[in-house]
Amino acid sequence: MALMYFLNINKEKGISSFDVIRKLRKVLNVKKIGHSGTLDPLAQGVLQIAVGNATRLLEFLDSDKEYIAELKFGYISSTQDDEGKKTFISAPSFDKKELSTVLKSFTGKILQIPPKYSAIKINGKKLCDLARKNKEIPEIKPRLIEIYEINLINFIPPDYAKINIKCSKGTYIRTLAQDIGEKLGCGAFVSNLTRTRAGNFSIFNSVEISPELENFAINPVDVLNLNKVKINEEEYKKILNGNSINYSELKTNSKKYMLIYNNKLVSIANLSDNILKVEKVFKTE
Repeated sequence: MALMYFLNINKEKGISSFDVIRKLRKVLNVKKIGHSGTLDPLAQGVLQIAVGNATRLLEFLDSDKEYIAELKFGYISSTQDDEGKKTFISAPSFDKKELSTVLKSFTGKILQIPPKYSAIKINGKKLCDLARKNKEIPEIKPRLIEIYEINLINFIPPDYAKINIKCSKGTYIRTLAQDIGEKLGCGAFVSNLTRTRAGNFSIFNSVEISPELENFAINPVDVLNLNKVKINEEEYKKILNGNSINYSELKTNSKKYMLIYNNKLVSIANLSDNILKVEKVFKTE
């Protein structure tokens, strides 16, 4: 039977997301492994991993994220985190109330310019590779992101704060920290970062890389935010042959469904005129 499952990996600090993939390929003896939502080497926490045919499902994972970030005020960093060259801006002079007000001002949809030390590709080249080689950085266009919620967890005057951020895919917390520092007039950078949630994957049930990882395999049926349709054996055989099936009893406004047979995902299908048309098919036997 073809492999198809997710893993909720707690990435350790100091390694890249691709380092995690390399380690998993050795531990699981599987080549076809991917991840959703890159985590910087500085950051730790939840990394959504797809094994085998689950790599074909990464696009359907919920992409919202949640982080806990520790900020250092008074300086900016060339990489917007603790690894870069620090430049003193000014001594912090704000109080807790002012900090909370500034944090709240970043909620909602905002334009954000991604950092030059990021994995974004422009003209086929990663910005971080160009930056490390001191190459000319192409113009980085701002991107629309959304901060759903941002809260102050702890503030130790004058220069330390811990915050919680709930945000959309594509949000750079390092850039957010620098923008917060700029608005406070003293500069800031991320000194520590933990991703506590990615979609339906939480840090509370994440696991570290170990030989027993297969025991923590996650059924795609349990984590994809798509409506479910249970099909019978006859419908299953039709799906395997790429045929559509009639489903006039579906009354939801959803257009995309998981077709499930014996609690296993067999297809992603689109609903049109009461007909479920196959988009992706997965054999379960």
